[in-house]
Amino acid sequence: MDYYRTFIQHFWSEHIWLPPNTTWADIAPEASKEINHTNPRHLIYPIPIAFVLLLVRYLLEKYWFTPVGKSLGIKHCRPKKAPAIPALENAYATSKKWKHKQIQGLAKQLDMSERQVERWLRLRKGQNKPSTLTKFCENAWRCSYYLFSFIFGVRILWDKPWLWNINECWTDFPHQSVTSDIWWYYMISMSFYWSLCVSQFFDVKRKDFWQMFVHHIATIVLMCLSWIVNVFRVGSLVLVVHDAADILLEAAKMAKYSGYQKVCDFIFAVFTVVWIITRIGIFPFWILKNTCIDAPKIVPMFPAYYIFNGLLILLLVLHIFWTYLIIKIAYRSVNAGQMEGDIRSSSDDFSEDSNENNEKKKEN
Repeated sequence: MDYYRTFIQHFWSEHIWLPPNTTWADIAPEASKEINHTNPRHLIYPIPIAFVLLLVRYLLEKYWFTPVGKSLGIKHCRPKKAPAIPALENAYATSKKWKHKQIQGLAKQLDMSERQVERWLRLRKGQNKPSTLTKFCENAWRCSYYLFSFIFGVRILWDKPWLWNINECWTDFPHQSVTSDIWWYYMISMSFYWSLCVSQFFDVKRKDFWQMFVHHIATIVLMCLSWIVNVFRVGSLVLVVHDAADILLEAAKMAKYSGYQKVCDFIFAVFTVVWIITRIGIFPFWILKNTCIDAPKIVPMFPAYYIFNGLLILLLVLHIFWTYLIIKIAYRSVNAGQMEGDIRSSSDDFSEDSNENNEKKKEN
């Protein structure tokens, strides 16, 4: 217990997280009647709100997104199950990816053709795969949230001085009042990421499941730290910049699942432009430039400054990597005449569909 207390005291050291000559008591909620400092105790609120969001999502998917998807011709077809063959099931439980030699061996062992074994493997992989309608509803929910979050963020930031002059993020720092609209913006945003941590376990399973789980947790930790240290002004700008492109990404996938390929291609093209403008343009040359170069000229630096900037730079590195994937997909799409891939956490959505179609063609 003593080790735990010692660790906590060192971790939350004022010399690390606060500017010089500032203490935790100075930015406590009750420290001033004129300034409404952020309250770290409020960070518990996003957890129950996350379950409210999950309930809202369930209701929207059942009573709105599903009927809309069906009206667009998306069917809720259950995938065909693979026949029960114990030897193949045992091999599948050992490894989901079979090499050609393994397929040959299983075919000889069971007196089956290689094509029959390959077809069984394809059916086995697909029998637990969610239907297109399920994936459409999932994307519709995320698209709806990002649209709401972006509009809400722009609306509440429109009259905030730091939207128009980013140096205002550091005026009187860390003694800045958090308004009720910014409070709700932060709480709802954190709630959404908490809900993703829960829903990820029953949503469409992706190849980078754990990477995205760690990403959601890291996002929550970063938001919590920025709330505790009163860096919510920069945090609000980062949130609104990131929501813009995500709306279009989810909308493109909805169009893809609905069978509107040309609409999907158009949205994806717009998404690519918006992504590059916001993630490779505005984020580094507006936000990062201010936090890394301009901020030290306005406020005295402290260790947490380097922690936050390090995390933001890491985010930029991810943006650059994802931009490479987007451009690669856009190039392939131009050559193919339509979008044939996807990026980031849903990279397997379209690629697996196209692979499955190719396998069916081979069988025929």
